[in-house]
Amino acid sequence: MAKPNFLFTLSLSLVVLFNGSLASRQYQQQGQCQFDRIDALEPDNRIECEAGVIESWNPNDDQFQCAGVAVVRRSIEPRGLLLPSYSNAPQLIYVVRGEFRFQNYFQAVKSLNKQRGSSRFQDQHQRVRRFRQGDVIAIPAGVSHWCYNDGNEPVVTVSVLDVKNKANQLDLNPRHFYLAGNPEDEFQQQYDERRDPRGAREYMGPEQGDCNNLFCGLDSRLVAEAFNVNEQLARKLQSENDYRGNVVRVEGDLQLVRPPRTQQERQEQLERERGRSPGRGSHYNGLEETFCTTRIIENIGDPSRADVFVPEAGRVSTVNSHKLPILQRLQLSASHVVLRNNAVRLPHWHLNAHSVIYAVRGQALVQVIDENGNAVFNGNVREGQVLTVPQNFAVVKRTERDVFEYVAFKTNDNAMTNDLQGLPRALGPCQWR
Repeated sequence: MAKPNFLFTLSLSLVVLFNGSLASRQYQQQGQCQFDRIDALEPDNRIECEAGVIESWNPNDDQFQCAGVAVVRRSIEPRGLLLPSYSNAPQLIYVVRGEFRFQNYFQAVKSLNKQRGSSRFQDQHQRVRRFRQGDVIAIPAGVSHWCYNDGNEPVVTVSVLDVKNKANQLDLNPRHFYLAGNPEDEFQQQYDERRDPRGAREYMGPEQGDCNNLFCGLDSRLVAEAFNVNEQLARKLQSENDYRGNVVRVEGDLQLVRPPRTQQERQEQLERERGRSPGRGSHYNGLEETFCTTRIIENIGDPSRADVFVPEAGRVSTVNSHKLPILQRLQLSASHVVLRNNAVRLPHWHLNAHSVIYAVRGQALVQVIDENGNAVFNGNVREGQVLTVPQNFAVVKRTERDVFEYVAFKTNDNAMTNDLQGLPRALGPCQWR
């Protein structure tokens, strides 16, 4: 009898301990959205790179902890290459300005080609795409990517990482895993105490002997053996004493290595583009329609593609999982809004999502109201600032002299909005599509 009693007591203790830990965790998460004031924030951190600038907002700020997101802005000069990396959380990237080439890697998907009686795998799915102003790019967690500015003007992008997403099984710290160079962590830096006139802390450069990409921790001989290269080249991959930062300048033109394609493969692609299945005997692997040809881009900045357009007030464009199915996997969406002079965006709230607003152009008076009727924010939001509107908090925006353009990132793939006024009586909750 002693043994069963002991097991029962032990089980009961574990249940109580588990429930207490779970309750504590739930209380902690719920308490993260209990604050008296929200601020429109400028970037806290600034990294000067060889061919660009990376600025980030402090992810430990209360409003970002509430929404479970991290925000980073990147400026890439002409011929600048943002080094390949992947992150621990899914992210949406909005192109504020410029055009560039972009490549993401779905390495797990391969094509099997038979040539001269032998079989070999070729990675056919590392597609290089072009992106332009107004594009939204969806990047799942763990998918590596890079971008190269081959234009004549700087490229500016804003990225929002959803660190509370279930795809992130680490912690709530945003992490970038770089595959090349000697980059610096955008969110955890050591800074000089001095500040520049804009208030951003400037990074003073890596210390001697630093190496911060994934190859650095590997033995160079093992790298040489794994990639079938000499050890000298393997050491170059580790990029020790490279002080160019996260964005490097490409000398000459960027040359891309692409695998050759057979006539049969070209014919199969042509048939798929025409809506027909590949013919008998093809080596279509069945996965291309799910991962390799998944659309990751939607333009919401083009005025001709607006979902809502009122000539005297402005326009709204939204991308959600109905338009871009990959967003269902990421559980994210976004809206692009342009408010004209003296226009008002009616008071509204989001039923099922937090909203992270980035001001692209101009300024507007914004009020955010909590459940007690208190204004947790009442002020102007200017170009380059970020403001978080928690779920169910009411928000109203009004422009005075300038056109106000902003993009709002939502923590739901099908974010729904309710207006305090102007709702069609019979429809109930509506959503912008």
